[in-house]
Amino acid sequence: MQELPDSPMVILGGGSNVLLRNDQRAVLLNEVMGIEVIGEDERYVYVKAGAGETWHRFVEYCIDRGWAGVENLSLIPGKVGAAPMQNIGAYGAELKDVFQSLEAFHLKDRQMVTFSGEQCAFGYRESVFKNKFRGQFSIMNVTFRLNKVPSFNTSYGAIARELEVMGVKELSIQAISEAVIAIRTSKLPDPQKIGNAGSFFKNPEIPAAAYASLRQQFPEMIAYPVDGGCKLAAGWLIEQCGWKGFREGDAGVHAKQALVLVNYGNATGGQLYELSERIVESVLEKFGVHLQREVNIL
Repeated sequence: MQELPDSPMVILGGGSNVLLRNDQRAVLLNEVMGIEVIGEDERYVYVKAGAGETWHRFVEYCIDRGWAGVENLSLIPGKVGAAPMQNIGAYGAELKDVFQSLEAFHLKDRQMVTFSGEQCAFGYRESVFKNKFRGQFSIMNVTFRLNKVPSFNTSYGAIARELEVMGVKELSIQAISEAVIAIRTSKLPDPQKIGNAGSFFKNPEIPAAAYASLRQQFPEMIAYPVDGGCKLAAGWLIEQCGWKGFREGDAGVHAKQALVLVNYGNATGGQLYELSERIVESVLEKFGVHLQREVNIL
């Protein structure tokens, strides 16, 4: 998603990570298509994909050809062009792990610009396209560096457990993809059946000392080590505040995953945003932790 400067128009990919509070906008859809191999060496194959390609279709394309690196990112909704904007991530992997470069169109200068991974300044669900260059570029294509010989990532505990349930004896990128799909479909609502934008909030990162203090009050608190501190499980925080399964009219919190806000039919963007505000306030009051929204608000 990119808002055009000084314009009521917005450029969308799939629109899967957007909450519309105002539906009076003109929308351009990015439908730049195509997937091609542009180079390879002994270790990697370099694959360029159009920004309008569906992300999961691209993942399937790579898996079918034995190119490893994106299998843990299976079934994430949206388009290829949105992947680097958000630095999408799931189940122990992030987009930046397989990113090579991208080409983006500068909306004001009307020129194509190439960005390396360093220039994209990837962070946790962040890139320069969400802050420094917000509204200035439209991503046209992304080039990925994929492994010819897979290095399996089962560090996320649920994957290992799901592979056991599936009875997998020999690891493969196909098996990991199937495990991730099974986990996602069991926990997350299908946006084609019930309106949602996936995880609505980021997992907050706090200093190690702050986590140690909170852990004394809340021994069951879930956290993961990150550089310089700890990443808390936002879903756990929200659930502890009593929001899991909450519904008010057609706006609610999913019964299986507290990170997901859902529209049961006719909730407005404003009502869902107001619900998210109440959740943010309650988590701040109970834990002293400020949640940040992962979705784009228009």
